[in-house]
Amino acid sequence: MNGYIENKTFDEIKIGDTAQVQHTLTQQDIQIFAVMSGDVNPAHVDEDYAKSDMFHKIIAHGMWGGSLVSTVLGTELPGPGTIYLSQTFRFQKPVAVGDTISARVTVTEKDEEKKRLTLDCVCSNQHGEPIIVGVAEVLAPTKKVRRKRIKLPKLALKEERCSCYEQLIALQEHYKPLKTAVVHPVDANSLGGAIDAAQEGLIDPVLVGPEDKIRRVADAENFDLSPYKIISTVHSHAAADKAVELVHQGSVEAIMKGKIHTQELMKPIVATATGLRTGRRMSHVFMVDAPTYHKPLFLTDAAINIRPNLAQKKDIVQNAIDLFLSLGMGEPKVAIVSAVETVDENIPSTLDATALCKMAERDQITGGVLDGPLAFDNAISTEAATAKDIKSPVAGDADIIVVPDVESGNMLYKQMSYLFEIESAGIVVGGRVPVILTSRAAGIGITRKASCALALLYVRRKNEFVSST
Repeated sequence: MNGYIENKTFDEIKIGDTAQVQHTLTQQDIQIFAVMSGDVNPAHVDEDYAKSDMFHKIIAHGMWGGSLVSTVLGTELPGPGTIYLSQTFRFQKPVAVGDTISARVTVTEKDEEKKRLTLDCVCSNQHGEPIIVGVAEVLAPTKKVRRKRIKLPKLALKEERCSCYEQLIALQEHYKPLKTAVVHPVDANSLGGAIDAAQEGLIDPVLVGPEDKIRRVADAENFDLSPYKIISTVHSHAAADKAVELVHQGSVEAIMKGKIHTQELMKPIVATATGLRTGRRMSHVFMVDAPTYHKPLFLTDAAINIRPNLAQKKDIVQNAIDLFLSLGMGEPKVAIVSAVETVDENIPSTLDATALCKMAERDQITGGVLDGPLAFDNAISTEAATAKDIKSPVAGDADIIVVPDVESGNMLYKQMSYLFEIESAGIVVGGRVPVILTSRAAGIGITRKASCALALLYVRRKNEFVSST
């Protein structure tokens, strides 16, 4: 195939002229065709179904073979400028993955007045057996076209990968839904996410915010609010205050963020006299399902503590360990990360990392295996750790990443989210109740439900592991 694409005009074409293209069918071809066409017939896209005795081998959509005819007409004969008018096809045999299909067209009639061509079309497999036969009618170009051939991009299908979240959500079936104050759910994402989590059996939502706005969103999105209690407030500030009050009253077991800034939501929660503080610092933990990592990865703190001191980092680490243990995932390996993996007095976070590891040795931090300082690469990559000759039970196999401050953590989280489209669920722990703190940009789907599942399991199973740590 040369670097240019050129047509044959109506006047240049003779009866009997022919052209063909050839392509070997792959499973990805079928999947891409299904995505573009919406055709999810299991005989076309379900390998297990297609391998049954009824089919003997994977059956591809006949129209995929027919599309090769369109390719010949549009790129070879007549080529650019061709207008497809009609086609009739008969599908003679199935097309299987691995078959090499040749699509050939032959000019049989010319209409001088209308500048139309009739062409016989035959698609054959590698054995020369006709797969598709038919006739096409086109309006041929009358002007010469020669253009540089466009190089098509390579396509890669992204599989839906939320397996660890789905497993997490499945654990909820043993537990009563978490009574949850949903603060200011006045947009489709936050209100729909709360309802979705409720229907999954994860939370029992109490909708706190301006009732007229909540109902306006529900009407626009056709959400049924009849199963849910609404506590009306005048604005978002009052909704956050009311959620804290409901916790003090024992009316709810968790708080969930709606369309409200994190700072505004957290202000009454962390208030010294009236908030939900305990003896431990509150911190946020993300659960990250990274497709290139061999297990779920937890990241803390990327949302709450701006520049934590050593005592606060101790609580941040313990909070993350406690959450991890509540999920029944065993003893976590905790990487205290910095810019380097050696202690350097000019980088304070390396000193904190060293101190935290010693605190774990003295049982001031319990339930996990700590190591640090570690650079991020050798925390998650065995190859990087080996290259730097790091001998550690954590390096290359970390379960929890503890970042130095909120700036580095937030940037790391957003890099994962926006550059690599990695889903992250997250909650705030360390207070009287968990706070389900998802991004306002998060949609209705798996992220919000997984965050609710984290909170549910943390509350319901907390006592199961606290006594043993």
